[in-house]
Amino acid sequence: MDPIEEKLRGLGLVLPSPPSPGGNYVPHRINGNTLILAGVICVLEGNVTHTGQVGREQTVETGAAAARVCALNTLAAIKGALGRLDRVQEFLYLGGYVNAVADFGQSPQVINGASDLFVQLYGDAGKHARAAVAVAGLPRNATVEIQATVRFA
Repeated sequence: MDPIEEKLRGLGLVLPSPPSPGGNYVPHRINGNTLILAGVICVLEGNVTHTGQVGREQTVETGAAAARVCALNTLAAIKGALGRLDRVQEFLYLGGYVNAVADFGQSPQVINGASDLFVQLYGDAGKHARAAVAVAGLPRNATVEIQATVRFA
């Protein structure tokens, strides 16, 4: 079994099915040994797990939980593209978008919900360059969306 999936199970987490595109785009592109993933929102089994804005309907903590769901979807997309999670050599970049009220300044703490999971699973290879941006809205009123780029073997 894939050792990354074993770590997931050890954390009590289950890899969902890979997310389907919500529009006219592809779920990923491969350029050499770089996998560029489309953005994913906090959806499990077709249902958005966290809706609304951080600072109104959601807290920083529930936003971080939404980001963790996004990370699971990202991992599912990686497995869908590469066949195995252990092919990832390093996470290069993570773009994080937080549906938040005006003047919200804690986007980094929310996106840590995704970043922390990648580091738990991959160690130093899970560390990445990152943006964590507050936005006025996201598809399906999701609380968080992330987009990742990884290097693989």
